[in-house]
Amino acid sequence: MDTHSNKTILVTGGAGFIGSALVRFLINETPHIVINLDKLTYAGNLESLTSIEANRRYRFIHGDICNSELIQCLLTQYNPDIVMHLAAESHVDRSIDGSAEFIQTNIVGTYCLLEACRNYFARLDSEKQATFRFHHVSTDEVFGELGDTGLFTENSPYQPSSPYSASKAAADHLVRAWSRTYKLPVVLSNCSNNYGPYQYPEKLIPLVLHKALAGEPLPIYGDGQQIRDWLHVEDHVRALYLVALRGKLGETYNIGGGNERTNLEVVTKICELLNTRILDKPQGIDDFKQLITFVTDRPGHDQRYAIDASKIEQELSWQPERSFASGLASTLNWYINNPTWYQQLINSDKPDGQTR
Repeated sequence: MDTHSNKTILVTGGAGFIGSALVRFLINETPHIVINLDKLTYAGNLESLTSIEANRRYRFIHGDICNSELIQCLLTQYNPDIVMHLAAESHVDRSIDGSAEFIQTNIVGTYCLLEACRNYFARLDSEKQATFRFHHVSTDEVFGELGDTGLFTENSPYQPSSPYSASKAAADHLVRAWSRTYKLPVVLSNCSNNYGPYQYPEKLIPLVLHKALAGEPLPIYGDGQQIRDWLHVEDHVRALYLVALRGKLGETYNIGGGNERTNLEVVTKICELLNTRILDKPQGIDDFKQLITFVTDRPGHDQRYAIDASKIEQELSWQPERSFASGLASTLNWYINNPTWYQQLINSDKPDGQTR
């Protein structure tokens, strides 16, 4: 596919963390028209898109992917060349406390979107059919956990541990079934832990930052030795764009940062960076590491995730550009310099979660 010709791209979940980064990238770095469909749940924030909201190539639609009639109308009205499906409930702790929304959005919502796209695809002429794509964006958590060695590949068996990862695994299977049964042209991607600006403050890095600045305990599950592979969101959206436009139909691409760190290492590094950045520390705090507090581990907590990204590197010439050290430092700087953005979210919905 020609990455330079103008296309219309429908992005679901484009007001979320990864979705908003993708929308900003598409508007700022490509010539394409972007239609952003988002339900604006607690994790969706249009303030993440203020820099591009007035762009003539951008449209925002407030709506739910479970609304089949709305999806059909949008497909008919905007005639997209690509659908990039990112809309999802995504926080593991919330899925453990209440799984119903995860089943509804991640499974039923994906089904509704697939059916609408199947009907839309059947109505397209042959030329348009030849270039249409449905890109489903998923997670490495569908694979379960790794031992001390090894990496997730595109052929790793599915062994989800949480209601969240099980709902995403189910969605992955639906997408592949619609491809095989109905010949819907699909590509899939599974990514590792994302981080960067505009991330909702229930996730580990922004959670630790705002708790540290408030002088509150920094909760770490268990012994903190759970390992995650960290991927900067801006590296991720570059990969998503390549998969959507140039990935082989029916194929899956694992996207990882090659930055394995224990949760304790990440929290400790955040504390060290804040020690040098924040001179006026909360009362009684000389070192932010004093705030680290180990709490009871969560049920079914996977020990290690790590991704083999060699397929996307070899086939699509993608590699992450950000080292974890530079990416983490720039991310913390962004949050420190944009306190209003995350403070209003904290005030409206007190996060008490930890990490994926």
